[in-house]
Amino acid sequence: MQRVLTAKGAETRRRILEGAAELLRTNGTAGVSLERICTSTGASKSQLFHYFPDGRSELFAAIARFEADRVIADQQPYIEDLSTPESWRAWRAAVIARYSELGRYCPVTALVVEISRTGPEAEGIVVDMQTRWHALMTRAVARLWSSGGGGDVAPEAAASVVLAAVQGGASMYQSTGEFVHLERALDGVLAYVGVA
Repeated sequence: MQRVLTAKGAETRRRILEGAAELLRTNGTAGVSLERICTSTGASKSQLFHYFPDGRSELFAAIARFEADRVIADQQPYIEDLSTPESWRAWRAAVIARYSELGRYCPVTALVVEISRTGPEAEGIVVDMQTRWHALMTRAVARLWSSGGGGDVAPEAAASVVLAAVQGGASMYQSTGEFVHLERALDGVLAYVGVA
């Protein structure tokens, strides 16, 4: 049963999640301890166990949900209406701006490489995020191509290419520190869907 939190309690829980997610993105799961979370968020251990009574596995599942929702939310409102070349260019600009703001610390990479390995619940959340993102991109490609174009490729296949390019470009940026990889990957996406 989901507990109902007060406004203050919800804010404290969110602060803990944001701080823990940032620690995880920058240090990996090995660098996330209760002590470090308490230090970075100003929370006490009793607060951690109050909001995450099942401990580390519940906390990592909550971080996975938080980051997965953020990955999709960071692309709003663009991802819901990628029906024109202009809307795809605006989406590209939003993705570039978000990764520029985040620096080399990628929530998608943290989800796929780090968080998904912390337990079955977190893994399921990551799979669900990928499925939701793929469905959104499939609809986006179908809307764009409904007015012509697209060739012989099914929108579902094109959506897989789009996600692989975004995630691959972000991973290369994260590992090399060279932002150009993400920019080129997104330029390739636009060319692939017929927008470039």
